[in-house]
Amino acid sequence: QVQLTESGGRSEQPGNSLTLSCRVSGQPWNMAWFRQAPGKEREFVAAIWKGGMTFYGDSVKGRFTISRDNDENKTSLQISGLLPEDTGHYYCAASRAPLPPSSTRDWTKYVYWGQGTQITVSS
Repeated sequence: QVQLTESGGRSEQPGNSLTLSCRVSGQPWNMAWFRQAPGKEREFVAAIWKGGMTFYGDSVKGRFTISRDNDENKTSLQISGLLPEDTGHYYCAASRAPLPPSSTRDWTKYVYWGQGTQITVSS
């Protein structure tokens, strides 16, 4: 059983930076971050494979960086240049088995989820 615990969410002003962390118990394969704003669908943010390959959602490319430390069992999401539209609940997710690239952005393919952490971006 894999358990995920996110941390690092907070209120920030536009243009600032922050880092989300996700502690993992167990040894998941693909790990990812998704976010959901009120009234909107869950959106893919970033994913990282066990070997280190990364994927990003179009709206966050160049501003978000996902990393993974397999020894410390955690994944992080560095966010720079925060925008108001980055506001939302951010979830860490993990898959039980390797996912093909075509499924990496599909939240239904991830079976393990954390409770999420909130980011609010406003001036």
